[in-house]
Amino acid sequence: MKIIELAQTPSTNSWLTDNADSLPTDTVVVSHDQTAGRGQRGNSWEAEPGKNLTFSILLRPDFVKASEQFFISRAVSVGIVRVLERFVHGSEEAAIKWPNDIYVGSQKIAGILIENSLMGEHIERSIVGIGLNVNQLQFLSDAPNPVSIIHLTGEEMALEPLLREVVSSILSHIEMLRTAEGRARVTSDYDAVLWRRDGFYPYITAAGEEFSAEIVGIAPDGMLTLRDSEGQLRRFAFKEVHFVI
Repeated sequence: MKIIELAQTPSTNSWLTDNADSLPTDTVVVSHDQTAGRGQRGNSWEAEPGKNLTFSILLRPDFVKASEQFFISRAVSVGIVRVLERFVHGSEEAAIKWPNDIYVGSQKIAGILIENSLMGEHIERSIVGIGLNVNQLQFLSDAPNPVSIIHLTGEEMALEPLLREVVSSILSHIEMLRTAEGRARVTSDYDAVLWRRDGFYPYITAAGEEFSAEIVGIAPDGMLTLRDSEGQLRRFAFKEVHFVI
């Protein structure tokens, strides 16, 4: 991997987008101060300068079909969870909140923003942006449930070794997508660490309908299938339904 360190940038995803053509695959851009980090649904990402990991990875996974691009999200999410598992103790666990937020217990520790560029039936380029809370003790935004690794361990962590560990884990899971066996493993691992994967929980649709349901499965395109309390199967795309936290 090639790591580029920036003292400050509005967005590592935007920086990589602007410079991708001149950079090799698996380039990592990390910013010590990301001033306008972007999250899902247009949200911003709060990160105290020098306390967390805010970085993006340039991938060229042309072995993944455009119709199955959610495999990228699965692989990245599982790669992060595998690293975080060693910091979690007791009854809580590191888990993936569909589609790709990373939680510990009921609190969010990492966010992922994946921007794919397609060429025909395959993915030409993926830029994977990640914000991971590491040493930040206090959060000032109105985010309802943030948590950092320091909250879990009580100890401050060196950022660069953690960055390399997380990126290596992600890249190894991306490589698994080259084979049918590897894709099946990534899928089963993703499903096994889904947040609220067992039991009924409250949801709300984009139209404001509230209902209780359990997770049935995630399709290759990322569609979420739920079974509501009346036994009806309901399928949702990203942004069409949200967990009630």
